[in-house]
Amino acid sequence: MTLQQMIYVLTVAECGSMNKASEKLFVVQPTLTSAIRELEHEMGITIFVRTRKGVTPTAEGAEFLNDLKNFNQHYNTMMLKYQGEGSYKRKFGVSTQHYSFAVKAFVEMAKNYDMNQFEFAIRETRTKQVILDVAALRSEIGVLYVSNQNRKALDRLFTEQELQFHPLVKCRAYVYLWEKHPLAKEPSIGIEQLEPYPCLSFEQDEENPFFSEEILSENAYPKIIRATDRATMLNLMVGLGGYTLCSGIISGDLNGDGFVAVPFREDEENLNSVMEIGYLTKKNSMLSRTARQYIQELKDFLAEAGTADREEIY
Repeated sequence: MTLQQMIYVLTVAECGSMNKASEKLFVVQPTLTSAIRELEHEMGITIFVRTRKGVTPTAEGAEFLNDLKNFNQHYNTMMLKYQGEGSYKRKFGVSTQHYSFAVKAFVEMAKNYDMNQFEFAIRETRTKQVILDVAALRSEIGVLYVSNQNRKALDRLFTEQELQFHPLVKCRAYVYLWEKHPLAKEPSIGIEQLEPYPCLSFEQDEENPFFSEEILSENAYPKIIRATDRATMLNLMVGLGGYTLCSGIISGDLNGDGFVAVPFREDEENLNSVMEIGYLTKKNSMLSRTARQYIQELKDFLAEAGTADREEIY
C-alpha cells in the first residue's frame, strides 16, 4: 500500500462517490478506480461495493477504513512534529570520561545550533557507562582513552558491543595539581615525590584497573581518594593537595587557571604509558551532521593544544 492509495481510499469513503472523489483529488476516475482495485487485490479484500447512490464500504472494508483512519491520524501527527516548524527536537548526545576538552568541544559545537530545535546531552560518566551509552545509541559519540594496559580488555568490550574506536591523539601522562602545590613548579614529577599526597581517582563501577581513567591505576597508593565528578576533584586538589595522573590536555576556560599539568617522570617500576585518546561510535553507523561537527571541534582543540609531548595527532 502506498501513501497515495491510502489518500485515495479515504477520500472515496469521505465523498461516497468515485466521481466526487476524483474531482476532489484532481485525478481521472479510471486512475482512481484502478488504484483502489490494485489495493484491494494487494490486501485480499473488497473495500467498496457500487450502489445506485455511489459506493459503500463492505464489512471488511469498514474495518480496513477504520484502521486506515487511525494510521492516517498518526501519520499527520508525525508530519506536524517533524516537518517545518514542528515540535520535534533533534537529539545529540556525548558520553565521555572526565575530560574538560570534551566539554569544551561540545560547547563550541552547540554554539552553531538553535537550541529551540535541538535537545543536547553531555554526560561525564564512568568508563563502562561511556561504552554502554554508545552501544545503546543513548549517545552518538563516546570519548575515552586506551593504553597498552587496558587495550586488550577494552577492545574485547568494543567488539562485544559492536563499537569502533577512532584514535584522536597520543600523549604521555601528566601530574595534574593545584598551582600552589609544593610540586607545581617542578620540571617533572616522579612517583616517589607524590607519596606524601593523596592520589585522586575517578570512581568506577568495578575495581578492574582497565576501567580506570588514570594510568598506573594498579598501583597500591598509600593515600587515595575517589571522586565522581570533575568539580569535586579540583576542590580536593586545592583543599588536600591531591593530584591525578591524566593526559594533561586541559581546557583552562572550563577548569580555570589555578591548576597546572607537570610531566610525569617514569622509572623502571612506574612507566609513563602512552595514552591514546579517541572516540567511540556504533559500528557501520552513519554519523549525523552534529556528530561530525563535534568530532571536528575535538580535533581542532587537540591540534591547538598540541605540544612535543603529544606523540601524534590523527
